[in-house]
Amino acid sequence: MHFSTKAEYGLRAMIALTRAYPDQKSIAEISEEENISAKYLETLMGKLRKNNLVKSQKGKSGGYALIKNPKRISAGEIIEIMEGPIVSKCSGSNCAKAKDCASSFVWNKLAFQIKKTLFAIKLSELI
Repeated sequence: MHFSTKAEYGLRAMIALTRAYPDQKSIAEISEEENISAKYLETLMGKLRKNNLVKSQKGKSGGYALIKNPKRISAGEIIEIMEGPIVSKCSGSNCAKAKDCASSFVWNKLAFQIKKTLFAIKLSELI
């Protein structure tokens, strides 16, 4: 299991918005606070907006804000939006030998526990 900067930066941006909740923050503010490229941040925020976690307002006083209460948004939800589903390397079509591989039990159990942990952590707990 590998998490890229998309997951890290997406989570950091969402934490920045949690600190401002229910108000909004601009890309420039988040970029400066979190030391994330504004261009990269725009891409990440676009994904979060398309997945109904944030809303955006254009214009001089525009910015991004959380759509729902941070108590209802999990770290797992954000990470899956950024990276795709959290699954074991042995699940589904990821491995042709998964059915006959004794070690797949370990990897599947580990992926389940990681997902369970990440979905239990709410944004509100991170501020």
